[in-house]
Amino acid sequence: MMEKQKDPRWLFQCIGRTVAFASILWLTMIGLMSGLPAYGAEDPLLQDLPHTKPFTGDLAEMKRRHMIRVLVSYSKTNFFIVKGQPHGFEYELLQQFGKFVNKGVSRKHLKTRIIFIPTPFEELLPRLIDGSGDIAAAGLTITPERQKVVAFTRPYIPNVNEILVTYKKASPVTKLDDLAGRTVYHIAGGSYGEHLDTINATFRRRGLSPIRHVPASDYLATEDLLELTNAGVIPYMVADQHLAELWSGVHRQLVVRKDLVIHKGGQIAWAVRKTNPELLQALNRFIAKHKKGTLIGNVLFKRYYQNRKWITNPLEEQERRKLDRFMAYFKKYGQRYGFDWLALAAQAYQESGLDPNRKSPRGAVGLMQILPETAANPPINIPNIHHIEQNIHAGVKYLAHLRDTYFSSPELTPTERLNFSFAAYNAGPNKIQRVRRKAPKMGLNPNKWFYHVEQAALRYIGSEPVRYVANIHKYYVAYTLVSKTLAQKDRELQRFPSKSRK
Repeated sequence: MMEKQKDPRWLFQCIGRTVAFASILWLTMIGLMSGLPAYGAEDPLLQDLPHTKPFTGDLAEMKRRHMIRVLVSYSKTNFFIVKGQPHGFEYELLQQFGKFVNKGVSRKHLKTRIIFIPTPFEELLPRLIDGSGDIAAAGLTITPERQKVVAFTRPYIPNVNEILVTYKKASPVTKLDDLAGRTVYHIAGGSYGEHLDTINATFRRRGLSPIRHVPASDYLATEDLLELTNAGVIPYMVADQHLAELWSGVHRQLVVRKDLVIHKGGQIAWAVRKTNPELLQALNRFIAKHKKGTLIGNVLFKRYYQNRKWITNPLEEQERRKLDRFMAYFKKYGQRYGFDWLALAAQAYQESGLDPNRKSPRGAVGLMQILPETAANPPINIPNIHHIEQNIHAGVKYLAHLRDTYFSSPELTPTERLNFSFAAYNAGPNKIQRVRRKAPKMGLNPNKWFYHVEQAALRYIGSEPVRYVANIHKYYVAYTLVSKTLAQKDRELQRFPSKSRK
């Protein structure tokens, strides 16, 4: 049986780990509007090229090889997959660079392809340096530490401000002083915390309470925090202005406070090896020639995200009452099968919105949206899933069956067993096992879901299981924000054992 999840950090391994760039780069739209096929469009994701042969040559040698490899980090803004094809601002912009490099080359077989290699954010620069890719493109901010090991192009987004973003219904903030004593969230690993500490130092000198700033984790992206803020889970956060403005066009409950600046002057650029001056020069010429002009807007972005179903707030009073109603069952079967009960509640919220009467077109029923035949047959053997407790029991038992039958390999950590089990619950275990087998051919780790097997799933299954696992983690984030309150409420309920919850 799986070890019970004790480390809450697993929940933060959500999609994405990059800082993206904004719609102000009008040239990213040119490729969309031109209707021309992108170089490398036959197979834009690198899957058959061996990753075991590092290459560190400069642009002339890349052209002789007919390929420039771009290391990208999957995110909802920079690089994402729609119906098996890559899209995103970094993708579109670098496809334009491909046209720039191939200017004057008429024969297709002589063109230099731009090949994109999805890479975990923390591995971008190490893989660039060791020759696994030629350009790192993931909304990278120029920092002195990074400049010690790589060369940066001229910035394609200069003067990036870190600003406050709020939920529309949060208590109003008119000036930075109003944040004294309040909680502000931000991604970890960046400079946000340091800059908030600087503000806190001035607050203390003036006799104000410091801002309580909370780093979400190493794995939660700004896009995820913006979504949580839009849902009302988080009242205040810090984000780069261009990214906040981009997403506010879709998330209508966000208030982008351009007037409340936490820090000014960041620079976002591409990175190359210091031993590749020709490539650096070509990229700089491209950026200089394609200066931003008239704003065209974020048509590309809205095309993929305007009608998407985003997460809702599971902490609103009505939703909290639902969780209170079913809490005892999640705790009971979480303990029995070795799961964190909040993770089970998050999965149920993703499946049904905690609606016990939900029925899908495929016939899945109840909180856990399990098929009657799946529940009634071995090894589950729980036929009466229209009963709330039995439905939860059947769903949790099936999740445990997936974990223990298909993902019991010692190479998988308890965290990854849970991630793969969630994915299999949604897409089926055979599909998930199949994309795990494909992962090594794509240069990915078959024993890790985020950044790795999820990339194969996007390519060969679609976005549904990827979004499913990510949303469960986001709901878990929301639940853990108030877990102490829920625990206290549960203790109070235990004082009244005769009061049953149905």
